[in-house]
Amino acid sequence: MYAPEASPPRSSVGKGVEPRAGAHVALVISCALGVVAAFLPIVREWGFTVDDALITARVAANIAHGFGHRFNTHGPVVDAVTPLGFEYLLAPFAKQGPLAAMYFAKWIGGASGLVAGALLGRAIGRSDVVVRAAPPVDRATDDVPNRQAGARRFLPYLALVPLALSAPFGAWCDAGMETGLVVLLATAAITVRSPGSLLSAGLAAALRPELCPWAATLLVGYLVTTRPSRRRAALSTAFVVGPPLVVALVRLSWFGHAAPLSFFAKPSDAEHGLRYVLGALIWTGAPALVVAPWTFRRLDARSRVVLVAAMVHAAALVVAGGDWMTLFRLFVPMLPGLLLVGARVLALSSLWSSLVRWGVAVGTSAVLFANTGAVARRVLASRLALIDAARPVLAGHRRVAALDVGWVGAATDADVVDLAGVTDEIVARFPGGHTSKRIPERFLESRNVDVLVLLAESPLDGALDDTRFARAVEARAAREAAGSGFRFQAALPLAGTTQKYLVYERKE
Repeated sequence: MYAPEASPPRSSVGKGVEPRAGAHVALVISCALGVVAAFLPIVREWGFTVDDALITARVAANIAHGFGHRFNTHGPVVDAVTPLGFEYLLAPFAKQGPLAAMYFAKWIGGASGLVAGALLGRAIGRSDVVVRAAPPVDRATDDVPNRQAGARRFLPYLALVPLALSAPFGAWCDAGMETGLVVLLATAAITVRSPGSLLSAGLAAALRPELCPWAATLLVGYLVTTRPSRRRAALSTAFVVGPPLVVALVRLSWFGHAAPLSFFAKPSDAEHGLRYVLGALIWTGAPALVVAPWTFRRLDARSRVVLVAAMVHAAALVVAGGDWMTLFRLFVPMLPGLLLVGARVLALSSLWSSLVRWGVAVGTSAVLFANTGAVARRVLASRLALIDAARPVLAGHRRVAALDVGWVGAATDADVVDLAGVTDEIVARFPGGHTSKRIPERFLESRNVDVLVLLAESPLDGALDDTRFARAVEARAAREAAGSGFRFQAALPLAGTTQKYLVYERKE
């Protein structure tokens, strides 16, 4: 994010400072440690995905088959992808359908997470982090203070342990969404020592609009701390502002609105956003490493900017209302930056306070993994089983209405009516949240829906009148369906839960 600083003076091993060749080896080892720390959660959580990943994948498949930017092959061009452009990256690999596109996205995310881990490890291992942890050890005098000082040189690497235990990092790199790529871009923005790294921040904000305040904070930090020339300042500003602006203008041209459709489909709720951010600060581990107010003054300018930018992002998530998905997806891009600052805090704080802080970070990460990580890595298998069971049930139908349109869209080529509005411009603007849209009377009839897929909390005999449905909009759709000739057709169990998707077919 900033111009390179001067390297420590070269010296002989006898004087306690590694020669240049040794420094290169140390950085390679640091990169390897970062890769290993990232690899462990990515491998553990490979079985994770979410319904929204299959929405992007279905759009990518339609692009690959020449239908254009559509969720339904017979439907309108629609802004169904918040990270606009990511679907085109998947399209060359989507000709075999949404599942193929989703798997390719998983590989992109996993590889991106590994590279992000390498960048983080390299940044921790750079001399300006490790050398400041303690003075060089003089091997000629093997006294206790020297041994303790040498041990402190390795404290920053402890920041990689919470990463190795991070269920959010592993799950969202594996989810089949853009998050892994965004994590890589966000990590590059704070670890690559060049003003051009601000372009990474701009690209991350282009893919995830809620990162715009974070990217702007990095830009301001760069301008204030380095005082670049006017030309370089203008170029850096263009790097940060340009990508999100281009995406907004493309959206405005294609879809008639500059904000993503999800902005309208999922209205913000600051109370939910506050709970979301507090949960992320407590359970993702990395924030615990930087709770060191007395050390803040001793941090270098880069670390201060990264920490302030993360705080700005947390405030933006409160305003945005957080996210309904598990494991703090929208906070995950901040984790590498917080871990990097945490490594520097470990290098500068007292030994006991560092170990307490590190213990809290490791403990919360481990608890979250134990409680949620094991469940998360079984989601993909559950969704694949659901898709396989639904295919014969939905075969032959022309128009399916559902709230969870991702897996439904992977199970059928029929047009899908989105009760949440995430892929439907009209439904997106209905009052209510994405699970509580107040659809009008005779909505199903107006859309010519011939089959309805609803998630039931307590299915009895499948009768619409006797079933309690999981979300408010599904209950509204069920009330209309009960008087519109829909009859129970099949129950599709959702593995790992007591819930079932109930399928209702319109009988003429």
